[in-house]
Amino acid sequence: MSSESRPNATRAALAGVAILVFGPALAPFTAYDPGYAGSRNALSDQSFANKDASQYSIAKAPWSLTNGPFTSSASDVNRAQQFARTKLRARNWDESEFACLVDLWNRESNWNHRAENPSSGAYGIPQALPGNKMRTAGKDWRTNAETQILWGLSYIADRYTTPCDAWTHSEENGWY
Repeated sequence: MSSESRPNATRAALAGVAILVFGPALAPFTAYDPGYAGSRNALSDQSFANKDASQYSIAKAPWSLTNGPFTSSASDVNRAQQFARTKLRARNWDESEFACLVDLWNRESNWNHRAENPSSGAYGIPQALPGNKMRTAGKDWRTNAETQILWGLSYIADRYTTPCDAWTHSEENGWY
Protein backbone atom coordinates (compact mmCIF):
# COMPACT_ATOMS: atom_id res chain seq x y z
CA MET A 1 0.00 0.00 0.00
CA SER A 2 1.50 3.32 -0.98
CA SER A 3 1.80 6.33 1.27
CA GLU A 4 -0.61 8.17 -1.04
CA SER A 5 -3.40 5.80 -0.03
CA ARG A 6 -2.83 6.63 3.67
CA PRO A 7 -2.07 10.37 3.60
CA ASN A 8 -2.38 10.74 7.35
CA ALA A 9 0.07 7.93 8.12
CA THR A 10 3.09 10.22 8.13
CA ARG A 11 1.33 12.75 10.37
CA ALA A 12 0.23 10.02 12.79
CA ALA A 13 3.70 8.44 12.82
CA LEU A 14 5.30 11.79 13.59
CA ALA A 15 2.77 12.38 16.38
CA GLY A 16 3.69 8.98 17.84
CA VAL A 17 7.40 9.78 17.70
CA ALA A 18 6.75 13.17 19.31
CA ILE A 19 4.92 11.48 22.17
CA LEU A 20 7.77 9.03 22.69
CA VAL A 21 10.28 11.88 22.70
CA PHE A 22 8.34 14.52 24.64
CA GLY A 23 6.27 12.19 26.80
CA PRO A 24 3.04 12.85 28.62
CA ALA A 25 3.50 16.62 28.64
CA LEU A 26 2.58 16.59 24.94
CA ALA A 27 -0.08 13.86 25.04
CA PRO A 28 -3.05 16.04 26.10
CA PHE A 29 -2.50 18.20 23.03
CA THR A 30 -2.26 15.31 20.56
CA ALA A 31 -5.59 14.25 19.11
CA TYR A 32 -6.05 10.72 17.92
CA ASP A 33 -6.58 10.70 14.18
CA PRO A 34 -9.60 8.49 13.33
CA GLY A 35 -8.69 8.70 9.63
CA TYR A 36 -5.40 6.95 10.40
CA ALA A 37 -7.07 4.43 12.65
CA GLY A 38 -9.78 3.53 10.16
CA SER A 39 -8.29 0.46 8.52
CA ARG A 40 -10.67 -1.64 6.39
CA ASN A 41 -14.17 -1.31 7.82
CA ALA A 42 -13.03 -1.27 11.43
CA LEU A 43 -14.59 2.08 12.20
CA SER A 44 -18.12 2.98 11.30
CA ASP A 45 -18.98 6.48 10.15
CA GLN A 46 -20.35 7.32 13.59
CA SER A 47 -17.79 5.65 15.83
CA PHE A 48 -16.25 9.02 16.76
CA ALA A 49 -19.43 11.10 16.48
CA ASN A 50 -20.37 13.13 19.56
CA LYS A 51 -17.40 11.86 21.55
CA ASP A 52 -14.65 13.86 23.19
CA ALA A 53 -11.69 13.51 20.80
CA SER A 54 -9.23 13.85 23.70
CA GLN A 55 -10.15 10.37 24.92
CA TYR A 56 -8.64 9.00 21.71
CA SER A 57 -5.14 10.33 22.30
CA ILE A 58 -2.37 8.14 20.93
CA ALA A 59 -0.76 8.26 24.39
CA LYS A 60 -4.07 7.27 25.97
CA ALA A 61 -2.67 5.25 28.84
CA PRO A 62 -0.80 7.25 31.52
CA TRP A 63 0.91 4.05 32.70
CA SER A 64 2.56 3.29 29.37
CA LEU A 65 5.94 4.51 30.61
CA THR A 66 6.49 7.10 27.90
CA ASN A 67 8.95 8.81 30.20
CA GLY A 68 11.49 7.74 32.77
CA PRO A 69 14.20 5.10 32.59
CA PHE A 70 12.25 2.69 30.35
CA THR A 71 11.46 4.94 27.43
CA SER A 72 11.58 3.32 23.99
CA SER A 73 13.53 5.39 21.50
CA ALA A 74 12.20 6.13 18.03
CA SER A 75 14.79 3.74 16.61
CA ASP A 76 13.64 0.98 19.01
CA VAL A 77 10.05 1.51 17.88
CA ASN A 78 11.08 1.53 14.22
CA ARG A 79 13.03 -1.73 14.62
CA ALA A 80 10.12 -3.36 16.43
CA GLN A 81 7.66 -2.27 13.76
CA GLN A 82 9.90 -3.47 10.94
CA PHE A 83 10.25 -6.84 12.66
CA ALA A 84 6.47 -7.03 13.09
CA ARG A 85 5.90 -6.11 9.43
CA THR A 86 8.21 -8.96 8.36
CA LYS A 87 6.34 -11.43 10.58
CA LEU A 88 2.96 -10.23 9.25
CA ARG A 89 4.15 -10.85 5.69
CA ALA A 90 5.22 -14.35 6.72
CA ARG A 91 1.61 -14.91 7.86
CA ASN A 92 0.35 -13.58 4.49
CA TRP A 93 -1.27 -10.58 6.18
CA ASP A 94 -1.25 -7.43 4.04
CA GLU A 95 -0.39 -3.80 4.78
CA SER A 96 -3.90 -3.02 6.04
CA GLU A 97 -3.32 -5.62 8.76
CA PHE A 98 -0.02 -3.96 9.63
CA ALA A 99 -1.81 -0.60 9.89
CA CYS A 100 -4.31 -2.13 12.31
CA LEU A 101 -1.48 -3.66 14.35
CA VAL A 102 0.28 -0.29 14.58
CA ASP A 103 -2.96 1.35 15.74
CA LEU A 104 -3.58 -1.40 18.29
CA TRP A 105 -0.11 -1.46 19.80
CA ASN A 106 0.21 2.34 19.70
CA ARG A 107 -2.83 2.37 21.96
CA GLU A 108 -1.63 -0.46 24.18
CA SER A 109 2.02 0.45 24.75
CA ASN A 110 3.35 2.88 22.14
CA TRP A 111 5.51 -0.10 21.12
CA ASN A 112 7.43 0.13 24.39
CA HIS A 113 8.69 -3.35 25.30
CA ARG A 114 8.89 -2.33 28.97
CA ALA A 115 5.41 -0.79 29.22
CA GLU A 116 3.65 -2.06 32.32
CA ASN A 117 0.20 -1.38 33.67
CA PRO A 118 0.67 -1.26 37.45
CA SER A 119 -3.03 -1.80 38.16
CA SER A 120 -3.49 -4.90 36.00
CA GLY A 121 0.05 -6.21 35.50
CA ALA A 122 -0.27 -6.18 31.70
CA TYR A 123 3.21 -5.99 30.20
CA GLY A 124 5.13 -5.26 27.04
CA ILE A 125 4.25 -4.23 23.52
CA PRO A 126 1.14 -6.41 23.28
CA GLN A 127 0.23 -5.79 26.96
CA ALA A 128 0.01 -9.49 27.82
CA LEU A 129 -1.94 -10.19 30.99
CA PRO A 130 -0.23 -11.53 32.95
CA GLY A 131 3.02 -10.58 31.29
CA ASN A 132 4.77 -13.81 32.13
CA LYS A 133 2.57 -15.77 29.71
CA MET A 134 4.91 -14.41 27.01
CA ARG A 135 7.60 -16.77 28.31
CA THR A 136 6.08 -19.34 25.93
CA ALA A 137 7.74 -17.30 23.15
CA GLY A 138 11.11 -16.99 24.89
CA LYS A 139 12.93 -16.66 28.21
CA ASP A 140 13.78 -13.05 27.33
CA TRP A 141 10.12 -11.96 27.20
CA ARG A 142 10.70 -9.05 29.63
CA THR A 143 13.50 -7.44 27.62
CA ASN A 144 13.15 -8.50 24.00
CA ALA A 145 10.67 -6.69 21.75
CA GLU A 146 10.91 -9.44 19.12
CA THR A 147 9.89 -12.13 21.61
CA GLN A 148 6.92 -10.00 22.68
CA ILE A 149 5.90 -9.38 19.06
CA LEU A 150 6.05 -13.10 18.23
CA TRP A 151 3.87 -13.89 21.22
CA GLY A 152 1.48 -11.02 20.45
CA LEU A 153 1.00 -12.05 16.81
CA SER A 154 0.30 -15.64 17.87
CA TYR A 155 -2.21 -14.39 20.45
CA ILE A 156 -3.95 -12.25 17.83
CA ALA A 157 -4.03 -15.08 15.28
CA ASP A 158 -5.41 -17.58 17.81
CA ARG A 159 -8.01 -15.29 19.37
CA TYR A 160 -9.03 -12.84 16.62
CA THR A 161 -7.63 -14.26 13.35
CA THR A 162 -6.14 -10.92 12.18
CA PRO A 163 -4.83 -7.64 13.63
CA CYS A 164 -7.78 -5.75 12.09
CA ASP A 165 -10.20 -8.08 13.87
CA ALA A 166 -8.31 -7.47 17.13
CA TRP A 167 -8.39 -3.69 16.46
CA THR A 168 -12.16 -3.83 15.86
CA HIS A 169 -12.64 -5.70 19.14
CA SER A 170 -10.44 -3.16 20.92
CA GLU A 171 -12.45 -0.27 19.47
CA GLU A 172 -15.72 -1.86 20.57
CA ASN A 173 -14.63 -3.07 24.01
CA GLY A 174 -11.61 -1.02 25.06
CA TRP A 175 -9.39 -4.13 25.26
CA TYR A 176 -8.34 -7.05 23.11
